Amino acid sequence: MSLTANFKAPRATWRMVTLSLALALLAACSSDGNRLTRLAPDSLYERASKALKSGDYQEAIRTLEALTARYPFTDQARQARLDIIYAYYKNREKESAIDAAETFIRENPAHPRVDYAWYLKGLVDFERMPYSVERWLGVDLSERPPTTARKSFQAFKVVVDSYPKSDYAADSRRRMIYLRNRLADYELQIARYYATRGAWVAAAQRAEKSIEQYDGAPSTREALQIMIQAYQSLGYAELAANTEKVYHQNYPDQPLQQGRSGKWWKPWQRG
Repeated sequence: MSLTANFKAPRATWRMVTLSLALALLAACSSDGNRLTRLAPDSLYERASKALKSGDYQEAIRTLEALTARYPFTDQARQARLDIIYAYYKNREKESAIDAAETFIRENPAHPRVDYAWYLKGLVDFERMPYSVERWLGVDLSERPPTTARKSFQAFKVVVDSYPKSDYAADSRRRMIYLRNRLADYELQIARYYATRGAWVAAAQRAEKSIEQYDGAPSTREALQIMIQAYQSLGYAELAANTEKVYHQNYPDQPLQQGRSGKWWKPWQRG
């Protein structure tokens, strides 16, 4: 037997082993899938709940999907459509979690736990935002368009406004404060951009938008300063004087300053 022939035999053997394993795995999945379709709604939901509690989110998703497909009009399926949002979220399937939440909200607007769906929807987008390490490294988050922050803010706002007694209202409110500051600072970043280029009308409009939409944010002080500077530059003396009165009423011990006064997540930098 040639040397070449000696090397071919093991390769063929490994191919057979790999094929056998793949077929066995496929058969196991198919067998398990068939077992799922034979289970009653209660059994399926119990199996999914155990998987959720144990942190086996892939198994939970597979079982919940089987439940909703096999028994779509049962009480267990309605609960499964809510639980699967959490399973997708924990399994880091963000888009699936958002889709499942939006579908549940649309199809079950009067469900007693629809507040939970809104909360999870907000939570998914909230966790899409940059991590704190980026702030620690000095990355200016205010320069990033906060698309997911706006979506998250609106979802949490629904929980707070529409379901004030919800178990998730307090946490939603805390996250809204964080997001409010983030969004206000982004609007202020745009106002600064226009101000440095002498586009005073646009600068005043963005600063005013920051104050109106995100009242109470730490960036309000600088937004008022930009508005005063913009009105003065445009020759709107009355508007400038009125805005200055508002500034002094809210910040009586803090003189007017020009330029940026620090970042909202680093309050020790603010003037």
